[in-house]
Amino acid sequence: MTTEFQTEMNSFAEKCFEEIREMSHDTLGVSRQGYSELETKVIDYFINIGKELDLEIKTDKAGNVWMTLPGKDRTLPAIVSGSHADSVPQGGNYDGLAGVVAAITVARWMKLQEIQPQRDYTVLIMRMEESSWFGKCYVGSLGMTGQLTDKDLALKHRSTGKTLSETIRSCGFNPDELTTGKPVVDLSKIAGFIELHIEQGPTLDSDETIRTGIVTGIRGNLRHKNIRCIGQTAHSGAVDKQFRHDALLAFAELAHRMDCLWDEELQAGKDLVFTIGVVHTSASSAIAVVPGEVTFCVDMRSLHQETLEHFHGLLLQEAERIAQERGVKFEFDGLISSKPLAIHEKLSEHLYQSAQTAGVPARRLPSGAGHDTCVFGNLGVPAAMIFVANQNGSHNPYEEMKISDFMQGTAVLLEAIKNYPEKAIQ
Repeated sequence: MTTEFQTEMNSFAEKCFEEIREMSHDTLGVSRQGYSELETKVIDYFINIGKELDLEIKTDKAGNVWMTLPGKDRTLPAIVSGSHADSVPQGGNYDGLAGVVAAITVARWMKLQEIQPQRDYTVLIMRMEESSWFGKCYVGSLGMTGQLTDKDLALKHRSTGKTLSETIRSCGFNPDELTTGKPVVDLSKIAGFIELHIEQGPTLDSDETIRTGIVTGIRGNLRHKNIRCIGQTAHSGAVDKQFRHDALLAFAELAHRMDCLWDEELQAGKDLVFTIGVVHTSASSAIAVVPGEVTFCVDMRSLHQETLEHFHGLLLQEAERIAQERGVKFEFDGLISSKPLAIHEKLSEHLYQSAQTAGVPARRLPSGAGHDTCVFGNLGVPAAMIFVANQNGSHNPYEEMKISDFMQGTAVLLEAIKNYPEKAIQ
């Protein structure tokens, strides 16, 4: 069922996506680094729309923007929806941006139709969710909740070497105010947080009928950005096998062993994904050289913290065993972690019922990727997510999304905001 809202707001949403794609185009994809001039430009684009709609606009100390459509009872906590404005390097246009466009599309429709919600409705545009630039995810939402650390702020940009602290400060914000352990916003004034997002996987897109998902849980992750396997560089023709300390073969054995252990975890019914996304030999490597050093990263994710900690323990054990057998050494950098989130059950059910009311077929499914929703949910704010189908995965320049799928998901968001219970969902 296509509603008047979906028909009338289709062109507005498309215009937002295309104009922001144009301003952030980078070869085949888009690049919107968090806390950059370009991310600020994108946020200003939405602020201008908010001004046209006469929304109340505030920027918090972490640089996140809150644009509010006043409700009938302003003493009630607000219902908040939004996502992040940044992207991975040369990535897709819809990761994060879809949630921002959906939230402001709903606000625009409610304003044009003179629909005043019972409680305030706030569009939230967040800074730097992606970890690709500095190796730290959820920087904007962690900053607003005071959960960044001095160690986080010391992280360096993947190519420029500029620290995260310097980068945040260059945008006019004081990073020292984001590490106090105290939120820079009043979380008690948030009745619930709803984030619309592309699925980033194939489940919804493989179904011709059900193109919208209501998320049941979000995988947390444990990561090492830079692990070094140190062996001994040698001449490939002059050193026989028994005398070698080959860092590459040691790494390969560890990778294979973890893949086998991953199979065992899955066979035991555990939720787990494991990825080695980057591997490098040293700059002096050559065809006639036994590799003396390999650097690599690991990313493990699960809906359950105990599964993550168990598998990380296996990684350390296997690395130690292989190091002793092959005469190499594994050096692990600091662990980067994000807790799993069990989506707020009652708010999730409200979204599912909103889909039924809006005439949008929906199914329940977990999220394999992490999102800013985790930050809110793990601090006790009722938080839930809507997924929309997209094509070609995500975090790549070929990411696609059909506007009809987006409008279906946004129709669910509209229904959820309009009919949010007067008595807050708890």
